[in-house]
Amino acid sequence: MINAFTPAEGPPPQRLLAFLRWCLRGAWPAVAIAGVFSALAGTMEVGAAWLLGLVIDSIVGADPTTFVSQHLWLLLAFVVFYLVIRPASFAASTWSSNMLVAPNLMPQVLSRLHRWTMGHAVTFFDNDFAGRIAQKQMQTARAVTDVVTEVISTVFFALASIIGSVFLLAGIDIFGALALGVWLMLYLLLIRSFLPYVRGRSKARASARAMVTGQVVDTITNIKTVKLFAHASHEDQAALGAMQGFRTATQNFGVTTTWYRASQITFSGLLPILLVGGALLMWRRGEATAGDIAAAGAVAMRITQMSGWVSQSLMALWSNVGEVEDGMRTLTPAHEITDAPGARTLERIKGAIHFDHVSFAYGRGRGGIEEIDLKIAPSERIGIVGASGAGKSTLVALLLRLYDTEKGAVRLDGTDLRAVTQESLRRQIGMVTQETAMFNRSARENILYGRPDATEEEMIAAAKAAEAHEFILGLSDHKGRRGYDAALGERGVKLSGGQRQRIALARAFLKNAPILVLDEATSALDSEVEAQIQAALRRVMEGKTVLAIAHRLSTIAEMDRIVVLDSGRIVEEGSHAELLAAQGLYARYWNRQSGGFIGTDEDEGGGEEADPVEAAQ
Repeated sequence: MINAFTPAEGPPPQRLLAFLRWCLRGAWPAVAIAGVFSALAGTMEVGAAWLLGLVIDSIVGADPTTFVSQHLWLLLAFVVFYLVIRPASFAASTWSSNMLVAPNLMPQVLSRLHRWTMGHAVTFFDNDFAGRIAQKQMQTARAVTDVVTEVISTVFFALASIIGSVFLLAGIDIFGALALGVWLMLYLLLIRSFLPYVRGRSKARASARAMVTGQVVDTITNIKTVKLFAHASHEDQAALGAMQGFRTATQNFGVTTTWYRASQITFSGLLPILLVGGALLMWRRGEATAGDIAAAGAVAMRITQMSGWVSQSLMALWSNVGEVEDGMRTLTPAHEITDAPGARTLERIKGAIHFDHVSFAYGRGRGGIEEIDLKIAPSERIGIVGASGAGKSTLVALLLRLYDTEKGAVRLDGTDLRAVTQESLRRQIGMVTQETAMFNRSARENILYGRPDATEEEMIAAAKAAEAHEFILGLSDHKGRRGYDAALGERGVKLSGGQRQRIALARAFLKNAPILVLDEATSALDSEVEAQIQAALRRVMEGKTVLAIAHRLSTIAEMDRIVVLDSGRIVEEGSHAELLAAQGLYARYWNRQSGGFIGTDEDEGGGEEADPVEAAQ
């Protein structure tokens, strides 16, 4: 009844009820069935009290020797009710809530939130803890599921029980029924006065809990840096600070729930006094039987017990509502970069690139790149040179549409990138960066990420071209898997920098995209392996449009054209020989480098600020 992985329709709303409808769309039939079964189970409590009253009335004045024969059907009904009807009702309620709704609803909500989160621009992830974002997804999906199951198992059950009790009492004592109605209204007012505090403090507790997760995950992710700088105590204090915030928020929540629980228990104690006392007064006037008193007492005790359970459940429900709202605040902002309505899928391109008077400054008003007008022909190999902060990585990020230009446009084969889908655009570009991203998966899965439908032979050929095949065959992991089946560890921590780089190169080779971007792609390799890789790169670059960013100028000297950036502008372009003859900035870099690296912007008068993309890398 619930297809747990059906995509959501449209973006998640930022208002609570609309957000819940967005999460639950497609699950309503199952939720309704579970609600009906829960309400049916709730009526069983009233039926039990009614049957108890009938049995007691039949006992009063009866002859013990003939009682069973005279009331056989009543006794059989009593047994069938308790052994068949009541258990079946509760089993159906439990099944529908715990097997039909809960196991399917949480994956549905989580998959929708995860898909939406994946669509955010890179700046969304740059501005937060990875662990905190993951925690928010899990927290919100769990809280939405708990809200629904609490409503089903508590609200529907309690309402059916109370409505049935009102009808039962109305047949015994109309004043008792009215007293129950008045008590119920006052009880709801008591709950209403407390729940906003529960909701607010639950939201604060959820936020503090996510901050603890974010802090801990951040420390664990960077554990090598922590150990290298001997900062275990510093990280301990940072974690303890986040934990103290969570402890304080939890204590504040506890104060509210303690007052709430004490008030609820005191108020619930009024109900037996009202209902049993009213039934006794009716009995004194001869208007009620002993069975009526027993039924009223059973109803009063059951509702009193149930009110404690209901109040706890409502508190948990409102706590979950607070957690949903906290998660909404983090996860539901609109995507900064979206596909335009009617964006077309980009088929395989020839590879012509045009940065058409492009400016971009990360919203700061300065920095980034300014008025870049650069045309790159299909299959042309371009080297991009500049000091740190000159705008090299910004240029690549705009080509990949990780950001949208603030002025101008980037075009592929004459088509504005904003007119095509992001997925189809990025399938046209293979990229290898200096800081190589590895998944905690097998070597095979990491290489096949470039082209999942590639054959085993194609994957191995790519690994051989990247000089990775030999060392991959020698890999093993803690589960005894070897070679291409061995897991690489989180972010590839089990590999050296050069090994990670070679797997990244194999992945790019396998992708075989018409545009290849190399951002210091061989910087982590030793000289001998780099020489071998450079030969492979020359083969791979044939027929492709290539953008190669390098600080080590010897790696791009053979490019068709070299573009020199300074402070976000193109200041020189031409072949290696032409730029050396011009005796400009490139020549100064070359003369000073002597096989080394370009100096920082302080050394060479480069851009005023480093690109955020480069800083992240």
